Amino acid sequence: MKIPHLAGIILISTATMGLFTSCASDAKKASGKTKITASGDTVAVEDEEDTTRVPVDTAKYKALMAKLANGDTTGKWPVKKEVYPLAGAILPFKRIVVYYGNLHSKKMGALGEYAPKEMWRKLNVEIKHWEKVDPSTPVQAGLHYIAAVASGTPGRDGKYINRMANSQIDSVLAIAKMRPNTIVFLDLQVALSNIKAELPHIEKYLQMPQVHLGIDPEFSMKDGSLPGRKIGTYDAADINYVSQYLADLVKKYNLPPKVFVVHRFTKKMVTNSQNIKLRPEVQVVMHMDGWGEPELKKGTYRHFIYSEPVQFTGFKLFYKNDLKKAPNRLMTPEELMKLKPVPIYIQYQ
Repeated sequence: MKIPHLAGIILISTATMGLFTSCASDAKKASGKTKITASGDTVAVEDEEDTTRVPVDTAKYKALMAKLANGDTTGKWPVKKEVYPLAGAILPFKRIVVYYGNLHSKKMGALGEYAPKEMWRKLNVEIKHWEKVDPSTPVQAGLHYIAAVASGTPGRDGKYINRMANSQIDSVLAIAKMRPNTIVFLDLQVALSNIKAELPHIEKYLQMPQVHLGIDPEFSMKDGSLPGRKIGTYDAADINYVSQYLADLVKKYNLPPKVFVVHRFTKKMVTNSQNIKLRPEVQVVMHMDGWGEPELKKGTYRHFIYSEPVQFTGFKLFYKNDLKKAPNRLMTPEELMKLKPVPIYIQYQ
């Protein structure tokens, strides 16, 4: 698998990005108060504030996890170390479908390539396709924003990382509000920094109930190599640190469970995956992040996602890179629904 072109070598624009006009949510049209159901829905509370969350229906949860296993008979799926999530969990009650990217660059993904209204028009087409293919699983719309970008230049601290300004993250939150109940992922490419140092930079956003997290081992350069020269790595210990960090926030601020996405397309990107801990406060998605023709992508998914079960799975589709080799097309939702297990998080770049 080739390493994608380093996103950080793109010069960061110095132009100020204005906040985009947002639409009021359904909840705000009522009293501004909401509650979160067991299936992850946010509903308006008309009269008095009700922060009660309905406990997860464990029988339904088990049935949905078995459905995602898609007839697997190896015993790998559904995962044996089952942990029921707290009330308000999105997965597996909904399928998350997101656009990925960065507002500074048109080359890093659809989020950033298109103006907000056009971006939403395109993402809504994908969402409707998924709703048609799997009508029994509601779609949770999301935006996956690269909040820290591995860079080709050392920067002030010599860590080869570009941390996006809060104003940029605020812009993404505003774009998300254009479609009520959209969630946001903040993604970290730590480069020569480390995950413990970078999480505090976005903690105030992770305290928000609609904000979730992604981390990219590809750009975690523990051996001091420059990002983009080789593929980086995270160990289960790093992933456990992050999930504990998120769990602490969930408990402290009485939040619904956080969805935690870990990118992966090689074996060494995630080491000791069998030691990854599951927690009721966090839902871990091991996300197949490789690009290429359909058979290559299915092979990557089989070797590095299916064969090392953690909890939930994701699959990325590249609008451009996936078309470079015959048959020069994206995989379809119909094809992805045949995978074992069926991915419950879908990312378009």
